This record gives sequence, C-alpha cells and structure tokens, in this order.
Amino acid sequence: MSAGNGEAWARPLGHRVAWADLDPEANRALVRRALEEDAGGLGFRERPGQPGDVTSEWWIPAGADAAVEVVARESVTVAGLPLAAEGVALVDPALRWEPTVPDGASLPAGSVLAHLSGPARSLLTAERTVLNFLQLLSGIATTTAALVAELASGPTRLLDTRKTIPGYRALCKYAVACGGGWNHRRGLYDQVLLKDNHLATGAGGGGGSEPLPGDLVRRVEAFRLERPELPLEVEIDRLEDLEPVVAAGVDAVLLDNFSVEDLRRAVAIVDGRCQTEASGGIDRARLRQLAAVGLDYISTGATVHRAVWVDLAFDAREDPCRG
Repeated sequence: MSAGNGEAWARPLGHRVAWADLDPEANRALVRRALEEDAGGLGFRERPGQPGDVTSEWWIPAGADAAVEVVARESVTVAGLPLAAEGVALVDPALRWEPTVPDGASLPAGSVLAHLSGPARSLLTAERTVLNFLQLLSGIATTTAALVAELASGPTRLLDTRKTIPGYRALCKYAVACGGGWNHRRGLYDQVLLKDNHLATGAGGGGGSEPLPGDLVRRVEAFRLERPELPLEVEIDRLEDLEPVVAAGVDAVLLDNFSVEDLRRAVAIVDGRCQTEASGGIDRARLRQLAAVGLDYISTGATVHRAVWVDLAFDAREDPCRG
C-alpha cells in the first residue's frame, strides 16, 4: 500500500466533488428544463398552448397554503437537497424550503429530510420535480454507501467512473461523494488514462491485449513536460506488462480484470512506486474479496448504473406555519 493511500502523491487519482464545485447556472438550467417538461411539454413536438399545473389550478383555491415533510420511506443516504431548493425557488420564491439534514447524512426509514410550506398550488407543482432529483441522487448516494461499506475501515478507496447519466455528470459525481465514494477523472480533459483501445488505434495492431509502445518512457517524460499537473495512468490486463509501466514513471496503473491473487502480486511488484487501481466486474462480493489486498483504489460504474431510486414522499403537515 502506498503511503497515505494517494494523499502523498503529487497527482492523486481520487478527489471528492463538493456542492461548491458545481456550476450554479448549469444546475438551474437543468431544473428549469425539468419543470418545463412537467408543466410545458418540453421534449414533445406538440406543446400546450396554455402550460401549467391544470389539476392544482382547478382544484386548489387561489391563496391557499399548505405544508409538507419530505419523508424517507426506506433507509437512505441523502444527496440533492441544494438542487431541490433550486427547484422550489424557481417554481415560486414564496415557498419556504427548510432541510433538516445535510447532504451525505445516512438516515433510517421514517426520517424527515426537509420541510416545505407556502402557496399550495406552487407546492404541488414543485412536488414531482423535487422528488425526482432527490430520489435519483439519493439513490446514487445510497448505492455508493453500501459499496463503500464492503471495504470496511480499510485504506482502499472506492472510485467512480465516467459511466454517468448523460447531462448529469457533475451531479452524479457529487452524489457518489455524498455516499462516501471518491471521484475519478471528471471527463476526458483532466487525466490521461491510456487504455486498450488507445493502444489498438495508436500504437499497436488490433484486437486482444495490445502491446505497450516501446517508447513509453519517452512519451511519459514528454507528457510530464507538457502537462505536469495531470495524473497519468495506464491500464493493463496482464501481469507481465506491470513492471514496464511502473518503470516508465506513471502516476497509477489500472489493473483490469485481474484475479485476487494476481492483484496481490501486482501490489507487491509496485511496492509503492505508483498508485494502484483495480477494475472490472466489481460488485459487493468482489469488494469484500479485495478489501485486504492493499490496493489504493477500486473503481466501478455500479455507483451510478446499478443505483436504484430511493423511496421518498411528500407527507402533508397540518400546520403550514410550522418551522
């Protein structure tokens, strides 16, 4: 295991996206789009001539107030409360949104995440959009927390991947961080990750395990001069390629679909000279197997593509003035 599990490296792989790292205008635009889908038919060729929440406008008297609690119907790890606040404010600034917990909180079933009160029509118009965002992002955080728990209190960190919902990259990575996971590269621009397809198209023949380029050391040295701030990682799928990659001076090696025993061998060969990351077929059972191997990181897209929306609901409160 490398010292500090990545913290001592000049270019560590893992970081955690915080809410302050996200673009507020991009979030508002996403929420506006979601609201327009619900009340204005965005996405369909035929749009309503008179958009709005026709049910609430018909049934709820103008000027009526209401109050609800956002309640977890199951155990959850929370993510997305600031985004929900954006949705509430965009529907009606007169609505009052009061979260009771921070993002990242792990709560039992029956817990209250937030109070919402104000004009009843606006509250009902906001309901589904607010819940959609909260259920989706909290689902990612909850799934991540369950996977992280399989690593117990060991030093190996769980990384996410670029397997995210299109258009939701930043929010998905934020939700992973809320669940206790760590974020790999944000996109194609902030880290070099040399994979088999790069070798197949740029430095090798075609198909199967491609040979490493003979001038790997020279290329690494040239890249260091050009972009010294970026981490450089190379993926391998056979143990015999490990030493040449480590000797080239990379920041990390991605060990793809290695057996548990070969991962142990790889960690011993690396001996702290670079960061180690394992990937491929990662689920809860495999995480338990790998927890004590000595890896710096284990990466999986399951934090997002295996996530299931959590069950949250608006429950009416009798007293709309309750704080």
